[in-house]
Amino acid sequence: MNRLRCDFHIHTTYSDGTCSVQEIVQLYAKEQFDVIAITDHALDSFTAHLFAERGRWAGVGKENFPDYLHELEKMRQQAVKHNLHLIKGIEVSNNTKEYHVLALDVKEWIDPDLSVPEIITEIHRQEGIAIACHPAAKIGEQVQGAFRHLYENRETYKHLFDAWEIANRYHLFPTVGLMQVPYLANSDLHHPEHIYSWKTSLIAEKFNTPSIKSAIRNNDTVSIFLHRKS
Repeated sequence: MNRLRCDFHIHTTYSDGTCSVQEIVQLYAKEQFDVIAITDHALDSFTAHLFAERGRWAGVGKENFPDYLHELEKMRQQAVKHNLHLIKGIEVSNNTKEYHVLALDVKEWIDPDLSVPEIITEIHRQEGIAIACHPAAKIGEQVQGAFRHLYENRETYKHLFDAWEIANRYHLFPTVGLMQVPYLANSDLHHPEHIYSWKTSLIAEKFNTPSIKSAIRNNDTVSIFLHRKS
């Protein structure tokens, strides 16, 4: 086993990211990362309809989810040539009720209109990893949805998630540390410059997704670091 440099929260042009899946693989390979998870947004029905009316991005939907997974699988195989392991994922995003949940290594569509416990149950049924996204307020940002519900109901959800984001891009969440729960740090990358942000380091077998998932759940070899330009 090795200590691996990881980022488990990345967006592409499948939702609101500016990089294609291939460009993401090239970017992280250049920065010498070991493991990434691509986790494009799947939107709740109200937000998806609203965005469509406004001509905004639609994210991953039930109809194109198989194509999305197929593309990620194709790029997973190519990423190996760059000494990079890619995990397929999705960010189950309910903007109406203000919660986002990362689902890593899932194989089937998950409805964002489900409740948080139902989403987590479905992720675990698929033997995936459920991560609480950006669950606390970001310093200096007056308005940011999709975090209030998880943190305000933290006692209910505390032990349902496999891990909570203790850092998201440039922001640290001390309140998550006080919860004493398994944690990760991710870039929530939408633009290439977001790669220079908080990340996760853990010990696992590099090209072994079950080993990486086990390391996240056990959380005894996890640490976080701030990735900067060399």
